[in-house]
Amino acid sequence: MEQKIVNNIIKKVMEQMASSTPETKTVESSGEEAIPVELSGRHVHLCEEDIKELYGAPLTFVKELSQPGQYLCKERVRLIGPSGVIDNVAVLGPARPKSQVEVSLTDARILGMKAPVRQSGDVSGTPGLVLASSTGLVGLKEGVMVAARHIHMSPEDGARFGVSDNQRVAVHLDGDRPAVLKDVIVRIHKDFKLAMHIDFDEANGCGLGKNAKGRIVAVTEEA
Repeated sequence: MEQKIVNNIIKKVMEQMASSTPETKTVESSGEEAIPVELSGRHVHLCEEDIKELYGAPLTFVKELSQPGQYLCKERVRLIGPSGVIDNVAVLGPARPKSQVEVSLTDARILGMKAPVRQSGDVSGTPGLVLASSTGLVGLKEGVMVAARHIHMSPEDGARFGVSDNQRVAVHLDGDRPAVLKDVIVRIHKDFKLAMHIDFDEANGCGLGKNAKGRIVAVTEEA
């Protein structure tokens, strides 16, 4: 009975997507395979210059993250916005060409700013704030964003799911409050490990717990 209800929901979502965007057709994907869903909390990526200004030394490795080459650092940072502060924010390595701050929509409201939904690295035109450590301050002119929901895939994963880099898909999440999330961006790279990333606002809205899974239920024909 539960599976029948889920299948009916998926069918309705696909029909709605097809009718709501006449110029973008949707096609059924081979989405029977479950995709691990990981919750991404607020965090900061720093450039070398800002690392030196805030800490006076290279970042300190703590542990590897799920995506190869990415890691959590010992250092923490304070976010100072126009009307709010968030302390003890994680810093991730390695260093990036430009610093960026990834927060949820709820975090942005606490800080007192309107942060746009962007892909990682797309900082142009985003708002800035002040970063503070126990030994330094950095004023960012731009870089604050809400990370667009996305799926990391290897080229082999992309071929298996029938999707391409930067294509948008709809994903059904089996939480306590099952939901279908649209406009999930597929990101394909040879070093990526299969995982969908959403923030805590989205996860809490769906009632997701540990070991959450998602299934691609529709993809657009155009990347």
